[in-house]
Amino acid sequence: MKSHYITDQVFELASKTNKNLNLDELLTYSVTNGDGKITSTGALAGDTGKFTGRSPKDKFTVKDDTSKDHVWWGDVNQPFSSEKFELLLKRVINHYKDREIFVRDVYACADPKYRLSIRVVTETAYQNLFVHHMFIRPDKEEHDFIDPEWVILAAPSFMAVPDRDGTRQENFSIIDFSKKIYLIGGSGYTGEIKKGIFTVLNFTLPVDHDVLSMHCSANIGEDGDSAVFFGLSGTGKTTLSADPKRKLIGDDEHGWSENSIFNFEGGCYAKTINLTEENEPTIWKAIKEGALVENVRFLPNSDVVNYDDVSVTENTRCAYPINYIDNISIPSVGPKPKNIFFLTADAFGVLPPISKLTPEQAGYHFISGYTAKVAGTEEGINEPEATFSACFGEAFIPLHPGKYADMLGSKMKENNVNVWLINTGWTGGPYGTGSRMKLKYTRAMLDAAINGDLDYVVLETHPVFGIHMPTECKGVPSNLLNPRNTWKNKADYDKKVNYLAKLFNKNFEKYADGVTQEILNAAPKTTVLS
Repeated sequence: MKSHYITDQVFELASKTNKNLNLDELLTYSVTNGDGKITSTGALAGDTGKFTGRSPKDKFTVKDDTSKDHVWWGDVNQPFSSEKFELLLKRVINHYKDREIFVRDVYACADPKYRLSIRVVTETAYQNLFVHHMFIRPDKEEHDFIDPEWVILAAPSFMAVPDRDGTRQENFSIIDFSKKIYLIGGSGYTGEIKKGIFTVLNFTLPVDHDVLSMHCSANIGEDGDSAVFFGLSGTGKTTLSADPKRKLIGDDEHGWSENSIFNFEGGCYAKTINLTEENEPTIWKAIKEGALVENVRFLPNSDVVNYDDVSVTENTRCAYPINYIDNISIPSVGPKPKNIFFLTADAFGVLPPISKLTPEQAGYHFISGYTAKVAGTEEGINEPEATFSACFGEAFIPLHPGKYADMLGSKMKENNVNVWLINTGWTGGPYGTGSRMKLKYTRAMLDAAINGDLDYVVLETHPVFGIHMPTECKGVPSNLLNPRNTWKNKADYDKKVNYLAKLFNKNFEKYADGVTQEILNAAPKTTVLS
């Protein structure tokens, strides 16, 4: 069954279909329908309703002949029956009866060879504006010729009946890889649309095209050298990839094919909590006419957004087309990367500020996806909290993490790619005792790695993690490069680094049956240092 047959049924039932409206029309509809208000910068501010973030426990995948032998089933990828999906799909289609709907035809994947055509049906112009920003926008004359391969039905006002529909609660997001349909109900959070297609690509690109899908940012230098940046929230991924000396390919989702890396998206979806022009100038300048800001509040008696106000949620966001950024690569495609950076904000203060990884170590740390939350967020918590997310995006990967790690290792070896672990977190002690690594030092280390300056320096091996630490780097005090040297009490360092190593090993147990022995051998070795 062609997936757009589903939208034909929706069009017949809807009272009015608004198809591929332009930016001004979407803004006008959004304000007129009460979806949001225009801010002092010309952006549209609106709320996403009850849900201000994704609901991973309510995400499902239809288990059938297409998916059953590939998907990594479990808490991340929960199975849903084909029969239940078919019945729920019919109910969602009927939900659009006599409703005004908004439809947009878009693409994912900037490389035409892997381009995915998508038709998105939304209940509001607000959601449709998000789709306009986040995906690749076809030329106006292309719209009439798009034959959508995938369909997204986003129905936030449709509430499931769990006992009848097989969902956990009223809201849900369900992917059917056979029918090529993605259903979203009960939630108006726009990020569900974005990450749903990312999940689709994380399945189809590796399985069907041998392309490594990556949750990362990427940029390209004047010499045509691409660099890729992985990192969870708070590690500096957005800041470090927005380098004035290099053009941004994309800030969140990419594919690595035989000949290129390419952006999946046509826009950016950035956090705005405590946003200032000084700390994030690129994002600040992009929130202009037509941009979208979510779940924010305003300064008293004004249309000026107060980005420090988190009364609705700390997950305040903005969405804008990538061309709202000045220093971008056009098209959003670059050559195969020469350097990959895994970013972590180690609040325990024990990892080196920069270290080089072997392919096996890269696989181990890629699957681990480590960073740490700082202490003090709750009363009585005095210790940083380790956070692990496989492949730096576990919530969106339908295959076993070992599959992506194997692909990464193979591409590293084939293309002689350097992988670096960068600690943007603490040095001289854990959070509360030590200090955060200065941005200028991190920048200097990144520049040295990209420029090849570290290819000729002596490396020393970390005794616990086994990673290789440069002994010198231009612009960085040498005593910072070995973290143990920055601690006053070396015994305290030894205790803490062994503690973190044990957390790594414990976390990795759930992936052990799907990875190579070489990756397992790259695990940190707890020891007693003297």
